[in-house]
Amino acid sequence: MTTLPQLNSFPPDAFVEALAGIYEHSPWIAARAAALRPFASLAALKQALQAVVTEASEDAQLALLRAHPELAGKAAIAGTLTAESSGEQAASGLDRCSPAEFATLQDLNARYRDKFGFPFILAVKGPTGRGLSRAAIIAAFARRLGNTHGDEMRECLRQVHRIAEIRLNALLQVEQRFGAQVMDWAETLGAISDAEGQLTCAYMTDAHRRSAAQLRDWMREAGMEAHIDAAGNVVGRYAAAQADAKTLLTGSHYDTVRNGGKYDGRLGILLPIALVRHLHARGERLPFHLEVIGFAEEEGVRFRSTFLGSSAITGRFDPRLLEQRDGDGTSMREALSAAGHDPAHIPAIARDPASLLGFVEVHIEQGPVLLERGLPLGVVTAIAGSSRYLVELTGVASHAGTTPMGMRRDAAAAAAEIVLLVEARCSGRGALVGTVGQLEVPQGSVNVIPGACRLSLDIRAASDEERLAAVDEILAGISAICARRGIEEKLWKLVEADAAPCAPALMNRLGAAIEAAGLPRFDLLSGAGHDAMEMARITEVAMLFVRCGNGGISHNPLETMTADDAEIAGEVLLGFLKDLAYA
Repeated sequence: MTTLPQLNSFPPDAFVEALAGIYEHSPWIAARAAALRPFASLAALKQALQAVVTEASEDAQLALLRAHPELAGKAAIAGTLTAESSGEQAASGLDRCSPAEFATLQDLNARYRDKFGFPFILAVKGPTGRGLSRAAIIAAFARRLGNTHGDEMRECLRQVHRIAEIRLNALLQVEQRFGAQVMDWAETLGAISDAEGQLTCAYMTDAHRRSAAQLRDWMREAGMEAHIDAAGNVVGRYAAAQADAKTLLTGSHYDTVRNGGKYDGRLGILLPIALVRHLHARGERLPFHLEVIGFAEEEGVRFRSTFLGSSAITGRFDPRLLEQRDGDGTSMREALSAAGHDPAHIPAIARDPASLLGFVEVHIEQGPVLLERGLPLGVVTAIAGSSRYLVELTGVASHAGTTPMGMRRDAAAAAAEIVLLVEARCSGRGALVGTVGQLEVPQGSVNVIPGACRLSLDIRAASDEERLAAVDEILAGISAICARRGIEEKLWKLVEADAAPCAPALMNRLGAAIEAAGLPRFDLLSGAGHDAMEMARITEVAMLFVRCGNGGISHNPLETMTADDAEIAGEVLLGFLKDLAYA
């Protein structure tokens, strides 16, 4: 068995030889990385190898891609694959393709090479390292054919690094303490859904209640006292030896958007459970109580109100929400009662801020920043504040053929100008972003000038001052556009959420834990809202972002991450907890 200390001490030639199969037919990568030794950790070695490729010329990168074989291609048929590639393709059953699957792969291989000039590269052992199905491989192949050349080259290089990561794990016989378990739990939880063939878990549905019960059971098996509270939060407590110790809270939400992903929110519950299981198995207690909370609702899917679970914890749950009704006419009060919860007990859930050490949330990034930088983890600096509006425009519907262009009161044209106004005002302003995510022409017709249009407006920034200034300018711009075009406007404010800065001391502890794991610290803003925003009202908060793949996509079935990233996130969170224990 090869070990990291051996790799650090080998002569350069022996180091290159030991890593000969890690990057396909490309010993130059290990040769250049040899000069960067010693590596403090496996994560540091992976980062160094990746950096060599990133800093190489485009010609060298293309040569690396072209060194890889096609999937079920000529080399596989001829039996000339490297041992590593042969094992990887066999793990996903590519040596057992049906005639139809084989024909599909040959067609995809040919079309892909014609378009990009290098072979399609996919880490066929997948996010868990155990192997993707042939159907998943073919679907990824077909989807990525639509990428641009630059995007696909970057994705292929990321896949090359993932292949190398899996091969390094095998070489060093890595046994994960957290990552594999978290991925398995996410799969189990992801199979519990309100809808067939997709993942939807809305507040107080049958799937939601089953998910809560499963989380509670895993918490108890891990060594925690666990219960489901009156708001549906799943609360697991790993008690300190001293009953009067303070409490550190962690967790995230377990509800999902419609047809969502398996890791949004849920990673932040499952990973701490895995850590507690590890501590409990070793008989270790922390000098503070650790509570893992699966917040019952953050997305607002069923009753159009977000942060129901965390607002109960902070004592800010609005009882008027209990009368809100879903699309079927069921009130929130009725849904809670049907699930066995007494809404009258929700106020008792609120925590005393004086008893808390803070709140730390682990979450997939839901964006491409970490992915593009080749980093598995990042420290969140702040959660952006958000202003959301619904805008309704009223013009005059008239005949498309007989109304001169200069005499039109076209609501859709005004909406188009507003979209461009938002884009122009928010572009090039750092963390400020603006989005028109909904745009509708009610009862529109191909031969009628639109007399009405509805659109949404979402403005976010790390600084409330910057966000509100942008909102003021955009709303003034909307009024000016409508006045010039003879359009009536109505605006409804939907959300006004202040930015939530993370606590510098907690951020620094997370950053130190990342560096102790052999990774560089990288700080970034969260543009998405999280339960930590609500928790910041009663205690200091911190967030650890974990890289997600497939371009950073989230709120989508394509949302993905790897067991290795979950593993290193677990190591960092454990380091954070132990550092806090000695503070």
